[in-house]
Amino acid sequence: MTYVVTENCIRCRYTDCVEVCPTDCFRQGPNFLVIDPDECIDCGVCAPECPVDAIVPSEDIAEDQLGFVELNAELAKQWPTIVARQAPLPDAEDWKDVRSKLRYLQKESAAC
Repeated sequence: MTYVVTENCIRCRYTDCVEVCPTDCFRQGPNFLVIDPDECIDCGVCAPECPVDAIVPSEDIAEDQLGFVELNAELAKQWPTIVARQAPLPDAEDWKDVRSKLRYLQKESAAC
């Protein structure tokens, strides 16, 4: 089992979870975080820190979020590690309760 960042994180990118991670398994994209499944030790300390409940154990993931297991693994290989808390995206509060946000996921930043 590993933990997975799900759709709720898209366009919010709160990083409260990053500060408590003992293995630095979070990776940062333009508007989303992922967990590297090869680094996650399944401790679960990150999940309660997420203000939008975006982090769940892979074994408990909702059926409509199953694609995020593979997405986390894929993007973790591409994105840089994040080890310190940062400010959420400027409009995070506007997006935190929005559902069906997958179409807004940015896999590459314009600066890349």
